[in-house]
Amino acid sequence: MPQDWHLLLASYWSGPRLDINLLVFLNLAGALALGALVGYERSFRGRAAGMRTYGLVCMASAALTVMTGYPGAWYGGFDGTAALHAGDPTRVIQGIVTGIGFLGAGVIMKDGLTISGLTTAASIWAASAIGVLLGVGLYAAAILLALLCAGTMMWGAKVEAWLPSHHALAVTVQLSAGAALDATALDAFLRGLGYQLAPGSLSLRCEAGLTEWRFVAVIQRRSEAAPLDALAQALGRQAWVGGYTLAPARN
Repeated sequence: MPQDWHLLLASYWSGPRLDINLLVFLNLAGALALGALVGYERSFRGRAAGMRTYGLVCMASAALTVMTGYPGAWYGGFDGTAALHAGDPTRVIQGIVTGIGFLGAGVIMKDGLTISGLTTAASIWAASAIGVLLGVGLYAAAILLALLCAGTMMWGAKVEAWLPSHHALAVTVQLSAGAALDATALDAFLRGLGYQLAPGSLSLRCEAGLTEWRFVAVIQRRSEAAPLDALAQALGRQAWVGGYTLAPARN
């Protein structure tokens, strides 16, 4: 019996098993490095998910995928049926994608009309795909995907700013006591500053006799729209405005 245990333990540290472990280790190290590369941009911008999160997601995805490629090395190679009952890599990938969905949902935040965290959630999902590519041995594709993800997050916003677009502001206006306002007059006021009232965005709230208007103001032409401070000053000069809040309406 002692001899049997000796052989059992030795099988886990035999030359062929060590070669496989070394290859798996290189996969995991590469996944950690590529995941951290993608996560650095999030860390640089002060996001909740950074290099550690991305590195761990990518590395874990690679680990779960790469182990399905070596069923003959499972349990020290003593289980002869391992190759016949090896896990289907596509089912492993399906489980990874499902699990990452829960992690991504945790970083999406909604504050009023602003939704943040969508880019971070999408990039975490991409980090898991990088790990899967490494796990199945598509190293060049994994490196390319990591570079594309990092480049998109670093320079995508600059490309978006260069292209024509309609940026939006989330606006909350508290009406002065006794003041009256209608949507037509509000839209006319906004158009005079280069904005317009977004259809279907208006909501009203009345509490303790004070009325609060919440809406989204969309820029018509970026070159003609008043900057945020000028819009704030214009609102402050209106007799019907008792208070206001302006914020980018990100989604």
